[in-house]
Amino acid sequence: MLRQLSQACRKEQLPSAAKVNLRRCALFRHRYGSIAEPIALSPLEPHAKLDYAALVQNLQRLRDTNRPLTLSEKLLYSHLIHGDSGWSLDEIKPGKTILQLRPDRVACHDATATMALLQFISANLPRVQAPTTIHSDHLIVAEHGAEKDLQRAKIDHQEVYAFLSSACKKYGIGYWKAGAGIIHTTIFEHFAFPGGLIIGTDSHTPNAGGMGMLGIGVGGSDAVDAMAGMPWELAAPQVVGVRLTGALQGWGSSKDIICKLAGILTVSGGKGKIIEFFGPGTETLGATAMATVCNMSAEIGSTSCVFPYSPAMARYLGATKRSYLAKQANVFKDVLLTADPGSDAHYHDVIEIDLSSLEPQINGPFTPDLSHALSEFKGHVAESAWPAKISSSLVGSCTNSSYEDLLKVRDLVLQARAAGIAKPKTPFYVTPGSEQIRATAEEEGILEDLRQAGAIVLSNSCGPCVGQWSRSDVDVERAEANSVISSFNRNFTGRHDGNPATHSFVTSPELVTAFAYAGDLQFNPATDSLSTEAGQFRFSAPRSRELPDTFVPGTHGFQEPVLTDTSDLKVDIHPQSDRLQLLTPFKPWAKGNADGMHVLLKVQGKCTTDHISPAGPWYNYRGHLENISHNLLLGATNAFLSSTDPTNAVGKARDPSDDKLKTVSEAARSLQCQGRRWCIIGDNNYGEGSSREHAALEPRYLGAAAVIAKSFARIHETNLKKQGMLALTFADPSDWDRIRDGDSITLLGVEDGEMQPGVQVQMQVTTVDGDVWTASLNHSYHAHQIQWLRAGSALNYVKENVLGRP
Repeated sequence: MLRQLSQACRKEQLPSAAKVNLRRCALFRHRYGSIAEPIALSPLEPHAKLDYAALVQNLQRLRDTNRPLTLSEKLLYSHLIHGDSGWSLDEIKPGKTILQLRPDRVACHDATATMALLQFISANLPRVQAPTTIHSDHLIVAEHGAEKDLQRAKIDHQEVYAFLSSACKKYGIGYWKAGAGIIHTTIFEHFAFPGGLIIGTDSHTPNAGGMGMLGIGVGGSDAVDAMAGMPWELAAPQVVGVRLTGALQGWGSSKDIICKLAGILTVSGGKGKIIEFFGPGTETLGATAMATVCNMSAEIGSTSCVFPYSPAMARYLGATKRSYLAKQANVFKDVLLTADPGSDAHYHDVIEIDLSSLEPQINGPFTPDLSHALSEFKGHVAESAWPAKISSSLVGSCTNSSYEDLLKVRDLVLQARAAGIAKPKTPFYVTPGSEQIRATAEEEGILEDLRQAGAIVLSNSCGPCVGQWSRSDVDVERAEANSVISSFNRNFTGRHDGNPATHSFVTSPELVTAFAYAGDLQFNPATDSLSTEAGQFRFSAPRSRELPDTFVPGTHGFQEPVLTDTSDLKVDIHPQSDRLQLLTPFKPWAKGNADGMHVLLKVQGKCTTDHISPAGPWYNYRGHLENISHNLLLGATNAFLSSTDPTNAVGKARDPSDDKLKTVSEAARSLQCQGRRWCIIGDNNYGEGSSREHAALEPRYLGAAAVIAKSFARIHETNLKKQGMLALTFADPSDWDRIRDGDSITLLGVEDGEMQPGVQVQMQVTTVDGDVWTASLNHSYHAHQIQWLRAGSALNYVKENVLGRP
């Protein structure tokens, strides 16, 4: 029966899909009966249904589909909201057309969920309209090990956990408690499925692409749209094909694929693009290995990343008790879950990677796109000022904490032990990705072998990867220069420990382990040996397997969504809390908002959302906008001060009211108290990195009207728009150089009735000497987003015009 249906599906996919109408789709369902009936999205949520036939039907409603479709197009367009007029393939223009989509689910972690939930609460809706989960994984500080760290977190963050738990009960949301696992790993184990579309308030949501599911990172306001059952908007992306051939050899790992790609495309090369893998090499990778690649695609700024459905995905679904999903996916593979033959001719670009010849890669420091082949890395270290001695080695994060990863690490540890090397030369931290992985690794003795080698096994959480690391091995306060090597995905300045002098390098778990035993970056495990009492020892490339015989579930950490009436339930939030604060709506746009804006600072160089709104101890205030706004731009370099006062150039700005240097937030509050509007001047790819919308909420809260940059990262640009700010780019990037300390800016053409999609606005700069010059600025606002600006925020617009609530 399955074979017959698969063949019939292929017959239904006619050369001109425009000929396949709704009647044929109805016939499709009628003909194949129960095998095309909706099934549970997850065993944990049997009430939420996956309807593959409906997705195919929706895809076939697309008009003018007279060419083969890429996998990315199939996944996006099968989730289109068609409305009365429907969609035509010929009318969808990448970078211009705004797609209205219906995601299958929404996910948030605890550090972004607080603000997302506060926005949802302000919309006065009774419950979410899309399957939603919240995951407590970001707040746990890594220091002593899993048990003590988790106990401390439950005490330190009891108020936030109680808020999240109570809000989830109130609004029909599933809640994963602290210690249950890292958001993307937990989603992969329980909720990811081939052909789906998930949005998440974390930039590494593309992790789901390892299961053939489009995952897209968004800000909290975007998540609220989907949670409320409203259309979610996305500018139609380009699709870049990456053709994989061959198979990984020796020390090669899937991490090397994305590290190599980051070196090719850079941190901004993926903006507005989905990275779609194809070719015979995709069949050689396990599901979690593919997830590693997709996860770190966030570091090239891509919209998403995806692999075609493969037997490895089916194996993983079976291992995680979802074989019924694999059974359905096998049926719909050709019509929905893989690219059409010939569609590679329609990729925007094609990159070729031969896995058989791909060298292991190490990326860093300070940026994830500085890629070094292992054979060249030793020389690059010697030629640089990077500390060669490694201070710490860390395996884990949502990128590399799978069963397969831990098995590779153990293999190397056992090799070293057999050679007489008891422990690594560096502190060695290991993080399982989930409770299921931890319990399985514990059951098989993997973690005990690592502990015997001196490894500190951390809780199933993000920990050092997101800055939650209490270090005592280096002097963080005095910015002691040091190098760390990890299997994480991100390595921005100060990212892990708040120390701007920590040189962070990212690579595969196996290389991290080998480097831990050497203690030196000038070591090549493929060619170099370590000295032992018995002589010289050289590691062999580790062996592993993609899945255990069976996963051990471990401690259950899931609070199921409440499906009954919750009108009597209360959300736990104390009115005097310094960590949680209900939101007050931003005021609507007023004429003159962009007149005479003081240029508070001109950001120079890389400015990620970590620079704009640092993490670490500031996680405590992610649910309190007033308090967290004190960290605004603490990590940014102010070009006005970098040459004249370099010791104060980071995180400082001059307050024009008294000419004193202050933190950016202090200077901004001073201007706000005076009723003066202000703006930020940004550099290239302003706001790259995480999806944290606090980086947009904070300047808005403190009275900024605009951010004018050379270019923006995708998520941050959208977040600024969502919060009612002007996000503009220089038509001529050299105009950035002309702006001086003390200048003020008036924007012309931004008032109601003036600002139009695709029409430039003018920047009138009045210098501190009184001279005036003008320049053109670009913007990417479409008509709907201009309405957000006028309303004061997207949430204001939605409440007033869609939900009919003040």
